[in-house]
Amino acid sequence: MAKAKITRIKANDSKKTEKTAEEPVITRKKVVLKDKKVDKKDKQAKKAAKKAEKAEKKNGKKPFILFRPFCFIGRYFKESWQEIRQVRWPNRKATWKMVFAVLVYTAFFVLILVLLDMLFKFIFNSILG
Repeated sequence: MAKAKITRIKANDSKKTEKTAEEPVITRKKVVLKDKKVDKKDKQAKKAAKKAEKAEKKNGKKPFILFRPFCFIGRYFKESWQEIRQVRWPNRKATWKMVFAVLVYTAFFVLILVLLDMLFKFIFNSILG
């Protein structure tokens, strides 16, 4: 393995040239990052403009009053489908683990309810009988 050369620069190092306030100090890395941020902002602005145009077109056209319930139903299904696509579904193994966990908890609570029912039946029979 080759050793990396480490250079230390001190504040009073005379080799470093002084830069005036007029000269901006921009390294290549900062410029690239700045360009990426600007590109992202431009893309986001374009997307927002497109969405605004679509919203204006939709708001400009109002469907006939008899068709409005169908528009609402259609929008409901469209938005529901979008939500379902965002769900992260478990794999087969995790699904079976959850199924067995539900069955175990159900059996446990059924057992508790049966025992309580028998207890209360015994108490009421002894009081009334």
